[in-house]
Amino acid sequence: MRIYERYFARQVYLAFIFILFAFSGLFFFFDLINELNTVGHGNYKFGYAVLRVALQTPSRFYEIIPVAALISTIYVFAQMAANSEYTIFRVSGLSTSQALRSLLKIGIPLVALTYFIGEVVGPYSDQLSERVRLEALGSAVSSNFASGVWVKDTLTAREDGEQVTRFVNVGELMPDASISDVRIYEFDPTFKLTNVRTAKTGRYEGKGHWLLTGVTDTMLTSLPPPANTPADALSPVYRATQVTLPEYSLRSELTPQILSVLLVSPDRMSMFNLFRYIQHLVENRQDTQRYEIALWKKLLYPFAVLVMLVLSLPFAYLHTRAGVVGVKVFGGIMLGMSFQLINTLFSHIGMLNTWPAPVTAALPGLIYLVLGLGGLKWVDRH
Repeated sequence: MRIYERYFARQVYLAFIFILFAFSGLFFFFDLINELNTVGHGNYKFGYAVLRVALQTPSRFYEIIPVAALISTIYVFAQMAANSEYTIFRVSGLSTSQALRSLLKIGIPLVALTYFIGEVVGPYSDQLSERVRLEALGSAVSSNFASGVWVKDTLTAREDGEQVTRFVNVGELMPDASISDVRIYEFDPTFKLTNVRTAKTGRYEGKGHWLLTGVTDTMLTSLPPPANTPADALSPVYRATQVTLPEYSLRSELTPQILSVLLVSPDRMSMFNLFRYIQHLVENRQDTQRYEIALWKKLLYPFAVLVMLVLSLPFAYLHTRAGVVGVKVFGGIMLGMSFQLINTLFSHIGMLNTWPAPVTAALPGLIYLVLGLGGLKWVDRH
């Protein structure tokens, strides 16, 4: 890295750290105020509220990094423009393309940092944050249905390779990923009900197996209709055999990672968990668009840092005599904040209009990249 690049990097990184923590502190304050509505319920004390909000800080970092990179770089370049430092760099032979390449090199560590927080730290801390809250409240996670959450599970479970389709109803998902009030309905390839299994609790044992306790297993066998009676598909005849077991090991494609989608919103899940959940939905022929958009956003969002740096470079060409620098810097900051708004808005628009997930995720970044390159071309000419 050249001398001027090291100088740029030092100034940008120092301003970036200050702005990142300043914005995070602001969000921490607002999140804590919002969390106070729950304080006093169950064992949820003020200390738990502070801990929960603190555990959400990495996800706030992830959301703020691109805007913090834009604001810090605009601030550094505005200061350089006001002090004529950047003019000296230009007179010394620094072209716009060289400055852009140097700025993108400075942005690469910020992209890596964004990926690390979004994939490793953020999802884990968010799940931990939800578990702290649920355990303090003595609550469990459930879906919007009164009967709990319903999940389709398809697997090849028999020795002859016959496919089994299950509809699994989980009454409650506990913070430790154990389940309770479980009902499992098994169907054969012709979608005839063959088994109804209920269990009080369940715990994941690894390698695709759940250990169910307090199990009641009802096996249904189809019988031919009585003599001289036509078969009626709407009123089949079954023989039921019921067995009670203290424990039962159930092989299933469901994992705690798939069920954990109830604990964390798709935008805060890791790409690996999103990909696993999308595969599960595809195998069960369910709609995946919402999660595909979230996956592509997770893949492309860190590169928004580079887009923000491109947007900031035209501010290095501002001169104090050309107008009020503060107003122009404020306009640049609003431009960066609008990126967050447009990025969220396009996710909903893409879902409503069934746009391809890569297009929905990439379009906001491409729009702002064109704006940044257009601004560079304009200042280079003038």
